[in-house]
Amino acid sequence: MNITMIGTGYVGLVTGTCFSEFGHHVTCVDKIEEKIESLKRGEIPIYEPGLDTLVAKNVKEGRLEFTVDLAASVPGADAVFLAVGTPSSRRGDGYADLTYVYQAARELAPHLSGYTVVVDKSTVPVGTARQVARIIKEENSDADFDVASNPEFLREGAAINDFMRPDRIVIGVDSERAEKVLREIYKPLYLIETPIVCTTIETAELIKYAANAFLAMKISFINEMANVCEAVGADVTALAKAIGMDKRIGPKFLHPGPGYGGSCFPKDTLALLRIAQEYGEGLRLVEAAVEVNAAQKARMVKKIKDALGGSVAGKTVGFLGLTFKPETDDMREAPSVTIIPALMEKGAIVRAHDPQGMKEARKYLPDGIEYVSNAYEASKDVNALVLMTEWNQYRALDMERIRSLMRQPVFIDLRNVYDPETMKKLGFKYKGVGR
Repeated sequence: MNITMIGTGYVGLVTGTCFSEFGHHVTCVDKIEEKIESLKRGEIPIYEPGLDTLVAKNVKEGRLEFTVDLAASVPGADAVFLAVGTPSSRRGDGYADLTYVYQAARELAPHLSGYTVVVDKSTVPVGTARQVARIIKEENSDADFDVASNPEFLREGAAINDFMRPDRIVIGVDSERAEKVLREIYKPLYLIETPIVCTTIETAELIKYAANAFLAMKISFINEMANVCEAVGADVTALAKAIGMDKRIGPKFLHPGPGYGGSCFPKDTLALLRIAQEYGEGLRLVEAAVEVNAAQKARMVKKIKDALGGSVAGKTVGFLGLTFKPETDDMREAPSVTIIPALMEKGAIVRAHDPQGMKEARKYLPDGIEYVSNAYEASKDVNALVLMTEWNQYRALDMERIRSLMRQPVFIDLRNVYDPETMKKLGFKYKGVGR
């Protein structure tokens, strides 16, 4: 199949590359010439394990190419995927900004030739596909096309495996022709018996929001239980393990921490709330999850202050990890983006290390942070060391060496990576979450 992917951000680049690995011919289109030229040179604009190798392989074998020429890329395509950004509105009201989606639809419409399926791959509110179809029809009344919804379920840091071995594929269509094209695109997954959920367009559009909101609620729930555990003297680690053994609940996303972040959960929970409100419905559980997440980040600021005697003014705090999760350089809505500035406003001096995120961090965090080359440099002469992101390289640090480097042995483990009793025996004042 011939596929055109509009947008070379996280979703577009991973999806296009994986489709080419399936054997399809994929043309990835982007307006930013510098980005396209970098991709042609094999330079990947995001950090995703294994993606650089997969891109290089499929470019070499002629199945994957990059261009700024939309007009030449749409004719002849069996499917055109819209994988452009849908950030939260700049108005700050939580609505998804669909400017790029509608602009892409408007620009591709004149170039449609022969039957084509236009596929919303971006996470979009209910009704977006209908609007895309209306725009295309307005711009090209003779176009032979269908619009479909095919939401992505890619975890940053594990996106390639998620694409190649997904839990399910969701397809929202109105016609048998569109369904046939999308089933053909995903045919390689038949070999591993991947379930395909074929449903209405509106249902498909809502599925992604519902899935992300449910996971966000699960995180907020365990964070609230962690706070209760601290209050009553219980251990949230044992609690999470026990309830996660219940097959109805499951162990995933029951890890307490400083709150969820990233490009999906914060934006998608707010967008889902706005969708429900638009139709006169309430989502009180989702509202609570959003509130709990904001409160959890504020609680972490207090935890750090309390560990240092109630004030961080003039004290140096080291941070291990800045990204919202390991195996990504994504800083969007990362807890560190809330916590570190709040501490700096209160007079803290910040030293930080992250294996992949320091370049991006400079765009999101205030000036004045000292970025260092490793965890030990981040520990030097600090009054407290905060483990913010659970990168693997932070899981087996030489804690005796860390202790010797610190001015004060205060270790604040926001991911519960280390054993409290062991840390105390090593001479640390240890603070975890819910322990």
